[in-house]
Amino acid sequence: MVDIQPELWLDRAGAAVAFYEVAFGATVLHCVGEGDDIVAQLAIGDAAFWVASAGPGLGRFSPQAIGGATSRTLLVVDDPDVVFDRAVRAGATAVAQVASEHGWRVGRIIDPFGHEWEIGAPAGPWPPARR
Repeated sequence: MVDIQPELWLDRAGAAVAFYEVAFGATVLHCVGEGDDIVAQLAIGDAAFWVASAGPGLGRFSPQAIGGATSRTLLVVDDPDVVFDRAVRAGATAVAQVASEHGWRVGRIIDPFGHEWEIGAPAGPWPPARR
């Protein structure tokens, strides 16, 4: 088996779990700790990821602590317009509205914790045929 499950470091990990549940329909698969001092595994459909508390003592820095994000996560969904709108209503900041570009229907947000996300779906078969 091969799988990738990124871990997002946050200043308010407990609040982040609640946001991802509402914004993306995430479910909690596993959680240890309490409040904002947690490590939790979440899933959106078959895609799993982790959230954990950040802190300089841990060598983990949130986007807010460093004044920007170091990556962007692509969340592939059936209907990006619906998920994008739900995320914005839940508190995300819209960076780019959902539109067609590069063979995808995709929009960009920053969640309330500073993490950047693309929410999209390929417009046709993906990946495209190699030339």
